[in-house]
Amino acid sequence: MSRASQTAIPCTLMRGGTSKGPFFLASDLPSDVQTRDRVLLAAMGSPDVRQIDGVGGADPLTSKVAIVSRSSRAGIDVDYLFVQVSVDQPLVDVTPTCGNMLAGVGPFAIERGLVAPGDPITPITIYMVNTGTVAVAHVPTPGREVTYAGDTSIAGVPGTAAAIRIDFRDTAGSVCGALLPTGNTLDRFDGIEATLIDNGMPMVVLRASDFGKSGYETPAELSSDQKLKARLEAIRILAGERMGLGDVRSKVVPKMTLIAPPQGGGHVMTRTFIPHKCHAAIGVLMAVTVGTACILPRSVAHDIVHLQDGPEQRLSIQHPSGEFSVEFQLQQTGGMLKVIRSSLIRTARALFRGEILVPASVWVRQDPLPSKDVSRTVQHA
Repeated sequence: MSRASQTAIPCTLMRGGTSKGPFFLASDLPSDVQTRDRVLLAAMGSPDVRQIDGVGGADPLTSKVAIVSRSSRAGIDVDYLFVQVSVDQPLVDVTPTCGNMLAGVGPFAIERGLVAPGDPITPITIYMVNTGTVAVAHVPTPGREVTYAGDTSIAGVPGTAAAIRIDFRDTAGSVCGALLPTGNTLDRFDGIEATLIDNGMPMVVLRASDFGKSGYETPAELSSDQKLKARLEAIRILAGERMGLGDVRSKVVPKMTLIAPPQGGGHVMTRTFIPHKCHAAIGVLMAVTVGTACILPRSVAHDIVHLQDGPEQRLSIQHPSGEFSVEFQLQQTGGMLKVIRSSLIRTARALFRGEILVPASVWVRQDPLPSKDVSRTVQHA
């Protein structure tokens, strides 16, 4: 007599920017959120520091999930829900979004038949469910087929690939409701000045020098500094409350960034925590948000960053693995600075297509998919 052992779920494992994780169609996952979260924990192998019993890579950058669906919203092609799965805790967080995984959404949507490709570029309008904001990904599709081959390199990723330009629309206050959630360019925590800002990612921007750091330490050095991390976490908890995020002890936002003068060009050096481990690079929307803080008069970056004049700014955001160039289109409205558009270049690549298996004790599909996209229950004699 046979019994159900595992449930197979179609997915594509993709690298998006400097992140990696499985991409799912929303229709292939449980509609119930609690069941879906249990499925994602099982798929990634969490909680376990090695994620040995799943496909997670034992690092926050490789414990991410993208859930994509055709959108019913006017003027929008697809909806994208980002999920951060904790490595060592049974936590699933959909508070933030991820601009790196976003880079894979367009190619995935085309290859799964959600969007018809154009030639040579297919612009795909993406609604980011987590933040309620919109991005347009310009996906290379020569001959109406997705190509991943190209000569664009991005810091933190070996080799080159096809460039995907991403334009962000109206990301200010996407999570906190305002670009400056407290209404201040500067806030203070126990004598430490900070800029609390949300331009697609809630962040607390601080000067490295205020913590006795140069800002050029390696991520390993900063991650092993328990005194520094305890101090940053104390500020993060207070800042989260001021930003309207509530108790953030179990959340990955706000992210904390230490800034310092640039080295060898660029505009600003960064060391970012996500939220308790120092990032080897910097996330897409983190770079956008830090760059925005650099533009604001009287922010913590005011005496560090030297900008050109004019409504368009191009900033080089340095990080431990290289740099991240972000372009801004600005507008002065009633004496207030408004970011109209921010754009950047990312790359992506499909790594594997197939099925992720999760124990049937976690979920058994009640209504099997059509045979061409079957998500079946694996039988064990």
